[in-house]
Amino acid sequence: MLNDRLLVALDAEHAERRSSAGILIPPTAAMGKRLAWAQVVAVGQHVRQVELGDRVLFDPEDRAEVELTGRTYLLLREKDVHAVAAPGSTGEGTGLYL
Repeated sequence: MLNDRLLVALDAEHAERRSSAGILIPPTAAMGKRLAWAQVVAVGQHVRQVELGDRVLFDPEDRAEVELTGRTYLLLREKDVHAVAAPGSTGEGTGLYL
C-alpha cells in the first residue's frame, strides 16, 4: 500500500441484513445514507491513526473496489475514515476513538 491508503474487507453484516421481523434484506436495498464497518487488512506507510486489524467506519459511496485472490476489498484514504474501533476493547464504553 502506498501513502495514506487503506485496504479493507467489508464486515459480513454489510452483505445481507435481517429485519426485526425476520425478513431478509439484500445489500442492494435502498436505504438512507448509512456508514459501513470494515476490517483493515493493509496500510500505507503514511497512515498515522489506523493500524492493521482495526475496524473502521466509512461512507460506502467513497470507495474503490479491487479484487485480490478471488476476494473483493475496498481501497480507502485515511481521511475518508470516520471512526476506528479498538480491536481489544474491554466492553466498557463504545470502544471507539477518533
